[in-house]
Amino acid sequence: MAAVRVGIAQINACVGDLAGNAGRVLQAARAAQAAGAKVLLTPELVLTGYPPEDLLLRPSFVHQTETTLKKLCADLAPLEGLHVVVGHVAMQQGNLRNAASVLLDGIILGTYCKRELPNYSVFDEQRYFTPDTTPLTFDVGTVRFGINICEDAWFEAAPRAAAQSGAQVLLVPNASPFNHGKQALRVAVAQRCVRDTGCALIYANLAGGQDELVFDGASFALDRDARLVTRLPDFDEALRLVDVDASGAVKVVSSSEAACTEQPSAELLSHEGQTWEALKVGLRDYVSKNGFRTVILGLSGGIDSAVVLAVAVDALGADRVSAVMMPSRYTADISQIDARDMVSRLGVRYDEIAIADLAAGFEQALGPMFTGKAPDTTEENIQARVRGMLLMALSNKFGHLVLTTGNKSELSTGYCTLYGDMAGGFALLKDVAKTLVYRLARWRNQISEVIPERIIVRPPSAELRPDQTDQDNLPEYEVIDAIIERYVEHNESAAQVVAAGYTREAVDQIVRLIRVNEYKRRQSPPGPRITDRAFGRDWRYPLTNGYRESF
Repeated sequence: MAAVRVGIAQINACVGDLAGNAGRVLQAARAAQAAGAKVLLTPELVLTGYPPEDLLLRPSFVHQTETTLKKLCADLAPLEGLHVVVGHVAMQQGNLRNAASVLLDGIILGTYCKRELPNYSVFDEQRYFTPDTTPLTFDVGTVRFGINICEDAWFEAAPRAAAQSGAQVLLVPNASPFNHGKQALRVAVAQRCVRDTGCALIYANLAGGQDELVFDGASFALDRDARLVTRLPDFDEALRLVDVDASGAVKVVSSSEAACTEQPSAELLSHEGQTWEALKVGLRDYVSKNGFRTVILGLSGGIDSAVVLAVAVDALGADRVSAVMMPSRYTADISQIDARDMVSRLGVRYDEIAIADLAAGFEQALGPMFTGKAPDTTEENIQARVRGMLLMALSNKFGHLVLTTGNKSELSTGYCTLYGDMAGGFALLKDVAKTLVYRLARWRNQISEVIPERIIVRPPSAELRPDQTDQDNLPEYEVIDAIIERYVEHNESAAQVVAAGYTREAVDQIVRLIRVNEYKRRQSPPGPRITDRAFGRDWRYPLTNGYRESF
């Protein structure tokens, strides 16, 4: 039975970069044809990038997308016999569609429009698109292909419609963002689809960072028996070739058979390894896609800034990263020693700016108004805000992107200073719990010991008053993070969290802190999403909120 060679293109698209995204598709198409492919599958909305959000409400953007699609079609014409499946937006009878077209020899062979429009979590496609129920199939040799787009494969209707139209292989372009556990879930859903339809399935996902979202790639192919035949790498652009036939058999094309470089099937990364790569790619692409060259952060000698520094160097290289230590009168000597130790290991630019006198100047200026008031968190926050002001001044002068170093546990409980340590352009650890920060440090040090051991083992402290530790007013982070995971990420009620074994006092404290600190989170920078409930796109709670949890 004659097989058809299919290329799976895992592409890093940038939202709005229509010409650049078309160029990436063209490059993949040339490589695929050189390797003997007759079909190339690219990700969902690869031409516009995902998610285009309210760009879709601009008629000029939609018109330019249509113009770019026509040009891409013409540019692909010399690649005779190659069917290129390209995701784009299409206006049909006044309705905007999430579409995928088959481009062949300079013409649009057919266009499929998405049937199932997700409207949950980070998705709001019903705000923009109108669904369609018309299937599309096309023949290449003896194999009939059908197209479903992303969410379509999670339901029965669209895959069955394709199968009833004679499809033997489902091509599924995707823009499925990363969160922990998502990769296994995708494969399980696709396997269910295969068993329901009897079709083999080829899945192409975006790779790369887009604002808060990180797309992990991890594209794959399943044969008709729902066996996972191949899986592409996590987070990287890649091209994989498979041969498929009308029986639903799928075979990976080896590098010796292909005219392009092939990568072996990807190995599964650990939880920490996936997190590190997601943070690295999220930072790298936010920096590059927004025109920055360098980043800067405040290095405290603590665990959070140490992990941010290590990720930044891995993502960008030491020559593009600067660190500033800003000791106050409460900063321990070992914090400065450990900070200097770490920057020497990584080779980044390092400066020190003492802030004791600067903070004292603010306190002196405010002194007449503070008469009769005992020192409290106000004076602590002045120190944090002085640091934020200095970092932003360096950003303005040298064009650095400021990285904040607060983690999800701190953002949840408000253990952070608005316009202080929250000041910056990108919050790398925004969706990373404190306990995971420690695990990341240990994981990274197994590769090479870039984080001094004392930074990892010291009790965490903001060092804004004498002998301060994070646990002066908060439970242990193991307790905090477990409550946050249940309440924020799993949407459990306070009563359910207590029933799971946590004290009512701890649950009440953390839930209250989550509620009253919403105003801070609304003003925090974007940061990479790694869980299925991150602050930002996932979490949309009202600032003015009279609801109180009952037990």
